[in-house]
Amino acid sequence: MTADSEQTIRFYRPDAQQVNPGLRSPDYVQLSTAAAITAGLIPGKMHRTACTHCLNLLVTYAEGCRANCSYCGLARHREESRDYADRNFIRVDWPTVRYLDLIEAIKNGADGGQFQRMCISMITHPNSDADTFTLLEQWVKHVPHVPVSILSNPTTLEYQDLVRMKDLGADIFTVALDAATPEIFERTRGRTVNSPHRWDKYWQVMEWARDIFGPEHFGAHIICGMGESERELLYLVQRIRDMGGHNHMFAFFPEQGSMMEEWPAVDRGQWRRVQIARYLIDYRDMRVEAMQFNDRGRLIDFGMEQESLSEVIKSGLPFRTSGCPGSESDDISACNRPYGDSNPSDILSFPFALQSHDIDVIQQQLDGQNVAAGLEPDSGL
Repeated sequence: MTADSEQTIRFYRPDAQQVNPGLRSPDYVQLSTAAAITAGLIPGKMHRTACTHCLNLLVTYAEGCRANCSYCGLARHREESRDYADRNFIRVDWPTVRYLDLIEAIKNGADGGQFQRMCISMITHPNSDADTFTLLEQWVKHVPHVPVSILSNPTTLEYQDLVRMKDLGADIFTVALDAATPEIFERTRGRTVNSPHRWDKYWQVMEWARDIFGPEHFGAHIICGMGESERELLYLVQRIRDMGGHNHMFAFFPEQGSMMEEWPAVDRGQWRRVQIARYLIDYRDMRVEAMQFNDRGRLIDFGMEQESLSEVIKSGLPFRTSGCPGSESDDISACNRPYGDSNPSDILSFPFALQSHDIDVIQQQLDGQNVAAGLEPDSGL
């Protein structure tokens, strides 16, 4: 479909001149730029990849999110400087569409069959729970062949809400824990920043998800680089894996306009070490107790022979974007979120299979060299 086609559904851009209080869930949703490109609904290209395999959706309200997480582009404090509809999220625009129009476009093959999963991202808002139920129910009714994940807002959820989501057809439930320790959670998401989230409630909901959705069907989002040690983060990864869950890990990359916009992006060596260890724990049955750390909590030994470790690195799999699986068993994640935590000029999470050049640069980063794993010369975008 082209921008001028009569079949193209109408997008409401995040522009102050187009703000309309009536554009709210469940009638309307926001979707990521990558998802809109994949669906053929807006023009555009992504560096070294033609698509994303996950249709990432976000519930939307003119008054926005009521939380105030210090690293998030949707944080409440940004109301003071710009309209909510003009905010970005995970560093990209999320245009607004009518939900039933989007469903119809996917039913009619607008994505060319690329989407292997749909994910509903909740926010902290009085209507978010009920609207998520409605969005989920409509999707399963009309597009049953594309499975659904819920990226939850534990703060507003009760046990029966998770039961209902499971009964309505969600097959994976994730908790955006983000912070690796209770202290960092409090500093970035809790009372310290006048935000309603609580570490204990997030873990309660994680335990509910384990009981309701079962092993391999729940997990957590974790951000690396917000002040935690590698030891702290990886013991958290092991705890979630021991529960039967999976860890979807992101590199911290400062969001413009957030309270942490001046916080440095994660150290590349730290990020690569943690990526490898997370992959070994989640998919190779390695245990964090077999790994060694120095007195600052830095990982210094993965607990495996160097030859085996080299093979893991050469596979490139630890460095792929981590997320919920799709219908293709040969890909590590349907939710590849192109460039959600880095720029194409310095790729931290790869939304595609790595080439030998990428592995060479990653090895240099592991060796402590300050190099970028991104655009090759004359590669363009």
